[in-house]
Amino acid sequence: MSDSACTIRTRKFKSNRLLCRRQMVVDVIHPDRASLSKKDIREKVAQLYKTTSDLVFCYGFNTNFGGGKSTGFALIYDTLDFAKKFEPRHHLVRQGLAEPKKTARKQRKERKNRMKKVRGIKKAAVKDAKKK
Repeated sequence: MSDSACTIRTRKFKSNRLLCRRQMVVDVIHPDRASLSKKDIREKVAQLYKTTSDLVFCYGFNTNFGGGKSTGFALIYDTLDFAKKFEPRHHLVRQGLAEPKKTARKQRKERKNRMKKVRGIKKAAVKDAKKK
């Protein structure tokens, strides 16, 4: 992929000190070609903001009707520890920073059906007791 084939622009840039990150809307202009992968976008945003690509989290990309332009969100964390603390678990799994939960389908269904049998605060006790 040549760099001249696509352009990345950021807008609505905001520095969020409480969550130790920078957040922005990312516009990817890619005329006459398919939309870029999130990995490519992460690398280009990291290069643009002079950081490593593992601190950049991109999500929510939609391609405009007719193609040629995609818009989404990007978050750049200060350190990997802050990213692991604030980012949702499924985003960490997507980027390979966390392992996915591996429970058997039958166990999940049995647990769900046990939860249906109790009501109120007893649900929490059933939920925690079966985890151990």
